[in-house]
Amino acid sequence: MVVAPLTLSSLTVATLFVAALPFLIYRRLRRPLALKPRDAITGIAIFALFAMVIERALNDYVLHRNEATATFLSSPLAFVVYGALVAGVCEEVGRFIGMRLLLKRAAARSASAANTGDGTALTYGLGHGGAEAWLVGVLVQIQWILFAIFENRGELDGYLSNLPTDSVMRIHLILASLTPQTAGIFALERVAALVFQIGLSVLMWRGLRAGWRGILPLAILLHALVDVPAALFQAQLVPLAAVDGVYALGALIVAGWLFRAFRRPAVAV
Repeated sequence: MVVAPLTLSSLTVATLFVAALPFLIYRRLRRPLALKPRDAITGIAIFALFAMVIERALNDYVLHRNEATATFLSSPLAFVVYGALVAGVCEEVGRFIGMRLLLKRAAARSASAANTGDGTALTYGLGHGGAEAWLVGVLVQIQWILFAIFENRGELDGYLSNLPTDSVMRIHLILASLTPQTAGIFALERVAALVFQIGLSVLMWRGLRAGWRGILPLAILLHALVDVPAALFQAQLVPLAAVDGVYALGALIVAGWLFRAFRRPAVAV
């Protein structure tokens, strides 16, 4: 099997675009919105800890190590509810903690610093969402691109000689199914996820600045709703085209709201 040059090129371009997008947005808006690198670093650290460590450890225990919960979650409906909620709870609790720390740091510097606009939220969202784009998307795609290169050279079986035969065959089948459309779907999903992460960050920041106690439950609910289509697809309840259509529409709505929010001055709380 050979991965077509057009497919390989498309995957490479899509991966480079997704990898560069958070940096390009930050560079473009750094001066106009006075963005600070430490806010992005906070977002990266929070995503790495709460999504890549805590959430994954919880999923491993609940879905694999605990027989009772694994059996219960074998039901598609239970899996969808759990999958949506666990991501919402882990990531939004982390976002809440991270942004409270940023808000306290700003307040400690001066009273006026605590009343700055949404630039902190945007930068945090670029860090949080950018970390997701890289850790969940870019690094995985780089692996598949390397697999495709080895496949075209006829070296993949030797490279994966330490894996079971069934796993190697599964990788061959996935590579055979790749198309330029696959690259487009990857880019769409990662860009939509970045937009959603920035939107949730701005929402959380505004809620914390306003002192609204309901912001964390609302953020968890909204994040869970964002994850429902993906969970439905994983449970094989809806087709991928429907999921991507929902995400494309949702990302356009959130992006429109963000453009309006950053085009006018933020109202001090």
